Amino acid sequence: MPHKIGFVVVSSSGHEDGFSARELMIHAPTVSGWRSPRFCQFPQEIVLQMVERCRIRKLQLLAHQYMIPSKVEFYISESLPEYFTPYQAERFRRLGYVSLCDNEKTGCKARELKSVYVDAVGQFLKLIFHQNHVNKYNVYNQVALVAVNIIGDPADFGDETNITSREKLIDHYLGHNTEDPALEGTCSGKSDYISPLDDLAFDMYQDPEVAQIIRRLDERKREAVQKERYDCAKKLKQAIADLQKMRRPLDLPLQPLACPSSPHHQPPMHSLPQPEERVTENRLADPFLQEKPSSHCLDVSSQRPTVDRPPPATDPPPKTHPESLPYDERPLPVTRKQLGAAVSEAERRDMLGDEARRADAAGEPEPLTEKALREASSAVDVLGEALVAGAYSKTWSHREDALLTLHKQLADTPVGTPKEDLKSMLRAAVFLVRRAIRDIVTPVFQASLKLLKMIITQYIPKHKLGRLETAHCVERTIPVLLTRTGDSSARLRVMASNFIQEIALFKEVKSLQVIPSYLVQPLKANSSTHLAMSQMALLARLLRDLGTEGAGFTVDSVMRFSVQALEHRVREVREAAVGMILDLYAQHRALVLEYLPPDDSATRRNVLYKTIFEGFAKIDGRPTDAEMRAQKRAAAEEAEKRKKEEIKALQGQLAALKEMQAGVQEKESEATKAKNQDTQERKVARPNAPEIPDNHYLDNLCIFCGERSESFTEEGLDLHYWKHCLMLTRCEHCRQVVEISSLTEHLLTECDRKDGFGRCYRCSEAVSKEELPRHVKTRDCNPAKSEKLANRCPLCHENFSPGEEAWKAHLMGPAGCTMNLRRTHVLHKTPVLPPGKGPAATRAGTSGSKVGSKIPTPKGGLSKISSRTYTKR
Repeated sequence: MPHKIGFVVVSSSGHEDGFSARELMIHAPTVSGWRSPRFCQFPQEIVLQMVERCRIRKLQLLAHQYMIPSKVEFYISESLPEYFTPYQAERFRRLGYVSLCDNEKTGCKARELKSVYVDAVGQFLKLIFHQNHVNKYNVYNQVALVAVNIIGDPADFGDETNITSREKLIDHYLGHNTEDPALEGTCSGKSDYISPLDDLAFDMYQDPEVAQIIRRLDERKREAVQKERYDCAKKLKQAIADLQKMRRPLDLPLQPLACPSSPHHQPPMHSLPQPEERVTENRLADPFLQEKPSSHCLDVSSQRPTVDRPPPATDPPPKTHPESLPYDERPLPVTRKQLGAAVSEAERRDMLGDEARRADAAGEPEPLTEKALREASSAVDVLGEALVAGAYSKTWSHREDALLTLHKQLADTPVGTPKEDLKSMLRAAVFLVRRAIRDIVTPVFQASLKLLKMIITQYIPKHKLGRLETAHCVERTIPVLLTRTGDSSARLRVMASNFIQEIALFKEVKSLQVIPSYLVQPLKANSSTHLAMSQMALLARLLRDLGTEGAGFTVDSVMRFSVQALEHRVREVREAAVGMILDLYAQHRALVLEYLPPDDSATRRNVLYKTIFEGFAKIDGRPTDAEMRAQKRAAAEEAEKRKKEEIKALQGQLAALKEMQAGVQEKESEATKAKNQDTQERKVARPNAPEIPDNHYLDNLCIFCGERSESFTEEGLDLHYWKHCLMLTRCEHCRQVVEISSLTEHLLTECDRKDGFGRCYRCSEAVSKEELPRHVKTRDCNPAKSEKLANRCPLCHENFSPGEEAWKAHLMGPAGCTMNLRRTHVLHKTPVLPPGKGPAATRAGTSGSKVGSKIPTPKGGLSKISSRTYTKR
C-alpha cells in the first residue's frame, strides 16, 4: 500500500538565511519551508534522496502564499546525478511539470496545495523552480516552498498484487462485505489505496499531538477490521471523527511560529497578507517517456484526478468570498480550518450526516453570533431570532427550512395587515434572500429564488405595495444574482439566468427598466469567462423579448456595450457581440452604422469588423467581398475561354479567306491576259492615265463596300470589317460579324442562339420566340414584299428597291438607312474603276462560296465575319 516516504535534502541551488531546504524534511504547522535567495537566477533546483528505492505514486507541493514559482518541473534518477559522479552515465529522467496559480483571486492570502499523481521508480528526486509570479508582496523576486510530500511504496515489493488478490478471494468465499461502513478509510482490498493520514494537509494543519493519537487509533481500527471485529472498528472510527472536530487553538499565529531556540525561524511580518490554504490536484503536464518495459507512463485517460477538499467550515467565510471561485480552488483558512483536513470523502459524508442528525434531534439551529446579531438586527426585530438563526445556520438544511418557513409566512399574511408591517416584513425577507442567493448549496439557492419570485409576483401585488417596494426587491437582489450567472456550476448558472429572464418579463418589473440597465454595464476586464458569456446570452435573449422601444434597452446603450465587448479577451464573448450587432442592424440599419468605423480596407483588416460588414451585406441582399471576387474571377475565366475559342475559329476563317482571295486573283490574272492588247492601246491613247495593275486589284480593297485604302493590309482589313464597313454589322447574340443583308437568315439558321428565334409571316424578319406571339398579335410590323419586288432591311425594317446595288445605296448613301450606326464613319473616296471592275464584279468572283474571317477586336476579343452567297448579274 502506498505510504509517506521519508527523504533527505541532498543539495539546493541556494537559500535565504533562515530558510534552508532542510526545512522541507519536517512536516508540521510551524515550519517555514525553503526560500530562494533574493534576486536569484532562475531556474532554482532542489535534489531529494528518498530513504529507499521506491515507486512514487503521488507528489504534493505546498506553495507559499506570494513567493510562487510559475512552474515546477520533476526529475527522477536511480542514483546520484552526473555532477556528483561526472563519468557516470546515469542521468535524471524528466517526469513533467505543474503550473502554479498566481494567487491574484485571493489577494495572495491563500497557499496552494498541489497534488500530482505519477508512476515512476527511483531514489533521487529533483525539483526545478522557474521564474516567480510577480506581485506587490514579493519585492525580492523569490520563490518558496513550504512543504513537499512523497507518497509511494518500495520498488521491490513485488508480491503485493498476489497477496491482495488472495485476500479478496478469501473474503469472497467467507461472505465478508468489503463495502461495510466500518471499512471506509482502510486499505482493505485496495493495493493503491492512500491513507488520508499520509496526506500533506493532515500534518501541516493538524495539531501534532492529536495527529499522533489519530494515527494510533487508525492502526487499531485496521487491526480490528483484519480480525473481523467490525463493531470495534466502528467505535474507533467514530472516535477518530470526534477527534477531527476539535478546533485549532485560537492563539496559533497565522505565520510560522518563531522558535527562540532555532535560528531557522523568524517572527511573522504583520504587513504581509495572511496565508490561507487552497487545495488542487493535477497530473504532470507531460508524462515521462517509457525507458524500461517495467516502467509505466502516465495514463491521463484512464485515471481521473480527485480533489482533496476541506471539511465543512465552522466559522463565517473569509472576506475574499470564496464562493466566487471554482470549487477546487477555494481558499481554506489556516486558523479556521477544522482538524482532520485530510479525512476521506466517506468519513466527511458521515460527519455531515451526524451533524445534521444531531441538529435535527436538537430541533433548532445554533444561536446567532454577536457579529450576526449586529448584521441582521433589523431582520431579527421583524422575523424573530429563531428564523434568522436558521437562515444563518451552518447546516444547509436549517438555512433551507428558514427560507421555506418565511415563504409560507409571507404567503399567509392577511390582506388587512398595516402597510408599515408589510413593508418591514418585505425588507427583512429581501435581506435574507440577498444573503441566501450567495449560498453555494443548490437547495438553499433554489429556495431563495422561490421566495424572491413569490415576493415580486404575489406578495407585492396582493398587498398593493407599489413600484417603490418592487424596485427595492429588484435593486437589492438582481446585482447579486447576476454574479451567480458566472458560477462554476453550469446548473446554477442556468438557474440564475433563467430566473432573471423570467422576472424581467414580469409587467411590474418590466416597467421599472432596471434589469436592462444592469445588463448593458460594460464587461470588466478581469471578469470570468462564465460571467461574461452569461451576461451576453442573457442580454441577447432579453433584447429579442423586450426590443429597444420603451423597455429599458436603447440602440445607444446596446451598441456601446457591444462595441466594447468586441475588445474582450475571450473569443466567445467577441463572437457573441458580433451576433448581437448583426441582430440590431436588421432592425436599425442607419443607427447601428453610427457606432462603427467606416467600411474601408483599413477597417476590414480587423477580422471582427470584416465579419460584421459582410454580415451587413447579407442582410441587405448585397454580395459580399468574397462573393464579388468570386463572380469577377468566374467572369474573367469565362471571357478568357471565349477569347480562346474565337481566336481558334477566326484563324480557320482567315485561312479560308486567304484561299478564296488567291482563287480570285488567279481568275483575274487569266482575264488580264485576254485584255492585254486593249490595255496597251489605251496606254498609247492616254499615256498620262494612272496604271492599276490588274493582278493586284484586290489589294487594299474591301470586297463588301468597295472602299480602297493603303491601310487595308491584312490586319487593317480585319479592323475595317470589325468596326467600319457600312455593309457589315455585329450579331448581338453570338458576336459574329455578318452582312446586314443576310442578318435575318443568320439569326434563323447560323447564330448560336438560332433556337430562340422565329420568322414573322408578315414582315419575314427574325423575332425572339418569347416576343413572337405578342409581335404577331399586335400586327404593328411593316409587311414585307417579295424579294423580286423589294429588299427588306433588318435594321430599319423598311422595304426598298431590289438588287445588290440597292443594298449599297441604302446602307451607304446619305439618305439611306437611319439605323446603320456605322454611317458616322468618314469613308475614303473610292478611285475610279475601269468598266467591269466594280464591286458587283468583285463579288461575282466569289460566287458559290461564303466569306468568313475572324477579326481581332479593339479589346482583344474576336468575332466571325460571314456573308451570304453572291451571284454575278
